[in-house]
Amino acid sequence: MTGAVEPAVVRAEPVERSGTGPLLPLWAAVPAAIVGGLVYDLGFPGVGFWPLAFAGIAIALVTLIGRTSWAAFFVGFAFGLAFYLQHVSWTSLYLGPVPWLALSILESLFVAGGAVLIALAYRWVPQANGSRWVRLVVLPLLVAGLWCVREAAMGSMPYGGFPWGRAALSQAESPFAPLVSWVGSTGLGFIMVALVAGIIEWIRLRGWRDLRTGIPVAALLVVALLTPAWQTTPAGSLRVASVQGNGPAGYFDRRTQGDILNSQLDATEPVLDEPGIDVLLWPEGGSDIDPTRDETAARLFDSLSTQLDAPVILNTVTTRDDLYYNTSLLWRAGEGAVDRFSKRNPVPFGEYIPDRWFYDALAPDLTGLIQRGYTPGAEPPVFDLGGTMTGLAICFDVIYDGLIWEGARDGAQVYMFQTNNADFRGTDENEQQLAIARLRAIETGRSVVNISTVGTSQVIDPSGRTIDSLPAYEAGAMVTDVELRDGLTPSVVLGGFVPGLIVLGSLGGLIAAGVLARKKKARPVDGPEA
Repeated sequence: MTGAVEPAVVRAEPVERSGTGPLLPLWAAVPAAIVGGLVYDLGFPGVGFWPLAFAGIAIALVTLIGRTSWAAFFVGFAFGLAFYLQHVSWTSLYLGPVPWLALSILESLFVAGGAVLIALAYRWVPQANGSRWVRLVVLPLLVAGLWCVREAAMGSMPYGGFPWGRAALSQAESPFAPLVSWVGSTGLGFIMVALVAGIIEWIRLRGWRDLRTGIPVAALLVVALLTPAWQTTPAGSLRVASVQGNGPAGYFDRRTQGDILNSQLDATEPVLDEPGIDVLLWPEGGSDIDPTRDETAARLFDSLSTQLDAPVILNTVTTRDDLYYNTSLLWRAGEGAVDRFSKRNPVPFGEYIPDRWFYDALAPDLTGLIQRGYTPGAEPPVFDLGGTMTGLAICFDVIYDGLIWEGARDGAQVYMFQTNNADFRGTDENEQQLAIARLRAIETGRSVVNISTVGTSQVIDPSGRTIDSLPAYEAGAMVTDVELRDGLTPSVVLGGFVPGLIVLGSLGGLIAAGVLARKKKARPVDGPEA
């Protein structure tokens, strides 16, 4: 007995035109990722050879192409750990390996999570649409956005996040730096990764066979290199005396009360006869005695202000309602502290212990070193110097975009960053922080006076160029005519819009790619007759 056989209905995977398997086997991808993390770190200060940041990104992406989620997590973790163990090695200087390892592992987990998202993009986008133009344009933009998603998560949590080591921070002295005045650090990081991812896809698709396929990445590169920094409006100048006392300001330095104050006074002495000074600036922790609670210290600052006929911006520990604050004071002779700004972002595990009951149980010897915890301030990050507004950030504050944007919107015409790097003498930490300050100058179109207790102290003009400096680990003072600027850059005006658009757009794009890939994979097709 015979009969016709009905055509079978089967589910077939779409043809993979260019291959979506791993470019490297896992046994090779892991050591390659480790090398990539080390190379990536070389793009940041202190080696600071910025092209290596692009090379590190390239290695990171190549190791993720074609990976399963778990393999991508493992490879991404290897890249992150290699990078952060080098990049934040300064955290081990006094406290030993535990905080260093804990921070590096935590940040590497974020990198690993971001690696999974990027690996999914490399898998789903070609499955959703195999067009070469989708591969050359959409996929690089999505990968770049997901890199920024990971950076945004790291910069937000836990405990306010740790946005140290973002891709853009390697570019403070590169030709790409002017872009931060348009799109901020997140936007610059997005462009960096998009360029690298675009070149990788062009190579994978053998774009040299049709040079038109190189137009998207070439156009992005040309625009990125030729876009000048946004020009704010000159508004006169301010004569700033900034003092680096090089006193015993480290957490474990041996000292008695007043030693730091005296070292700052000694370093200030040579500038007291300088004519026309508009403001005297001291670093974070420049006074270890609070002049609002000590009459002798108050008289000292009255005397300084009187001799210079100018206000003094100092920093000290203040108390209110049994709470401690890391506070900058604007001091005027005869009036005392006429304004104050307390650090918005105290350092977790450095200036306070979050969830102390939990961490006391884990490492009581380490948490016991932090006897008092600083409370975040809430004051506007600006001082009115009398016709001139200065923006403020205290040490760790400088890495948080929102605070810097707030200062510019509140009318800051110049920035004065106070920091204490004494706990990181001889490491790359101060140079990494200085690179952030340099990018802030370009981003806001404002001059920056970055003054440290021990260095590196510099005055930076709105283009990011150093116009005055002091050697590290030496007492000294600068008297600098600092240019004032008005007007807001697009980066400040747009504020959180650019990061928000990149994050939400990238996550939405990844979800859409996954849905389309799944639908295409599940689409029934006619199979061969039996």
